[in-house]
Amino acid sequence: MMAVILAGGKGTRLKPFTMNIPKPLLPLGDTPILEVVLQQLAASGFKRVVITLGHMANLFAVTIGNGERWNMQIEYCREEEPLGTAGPLRCISDLDDNFLVMNGDLLTTINYKKLFDIHCTQGAWGTIALHRREVHIDYGVVRTNEDGRLQEYIEKPSIPYTVSMGINVLSRQCIDFIPGEGKYDMPQLMMAMHQSGKPVVCHETDCYWQDIGRFDDYQQASADFDKAPERFMPQSKEA
Repeated sequence: MMAVILAGGKGTRLKPFTMNIPKPLLPLGDTPILEVVLQQLAASGFKRVVITLGHMANLFAVTIGNGERWNMQIEYCREEEPLGTAGPLRCISDLDDNFLVMNGDLLTTINYKKLFDIHCTQGAWGTIALHRREVHIDYGVVRTNEDGRLQEYIEKPSIPYTVSMGINVLSRQCIDFIPGEGKYDMPQLMMAMHQSGKPVVCHETDCYWQDIGRFDDYQQASADFDKAPERFMPQSKEA
């Protein structure tokens, strides 16, 4: 199996941590975030990984290497300009028929193999991993009808919603939907395939998932990792 890891962002919301080190190489305990991801992928049976790079690209090869220590092949694809979360795919040669695409700055216990198998079994062109979140409203929410009369009054509700985990599986045929140049993001790609009648599957999972985009997120991920590193290394079987 093949995976593409997106690691080209500048991590501006995590400054000053990311002034001298790219966000995917920030440590969880003594281990870079990206290395945790790579160990999980190796444990799930992925043999080839392409890492797309931009910001401070040279540090990745020095830190991560060629993948030999995890019995996988690691390649690097450098972006001369930001290409978004889907644009870099057009720069990768010899894509497998189906491949995983994920952000390199997250901590999770998702079962990558199960997600990959769901994608293949359903004949999907795209599969999106979803996670359920809740937003808590600290006020009374009032809904009215068109005449301004009370329809519903809910005191401090919690509203559930699902979000993309930044982990997807794609068919190689998706490249036909990616423009030949410029920035292009994963939501645009998934919607383009969907609107063209191609099957796009959504898989909701209750595994652990923490995006590491802000300082509070990084603190939480670090605390969770330090508390139980064995939960994340090697790959947990949660799904």
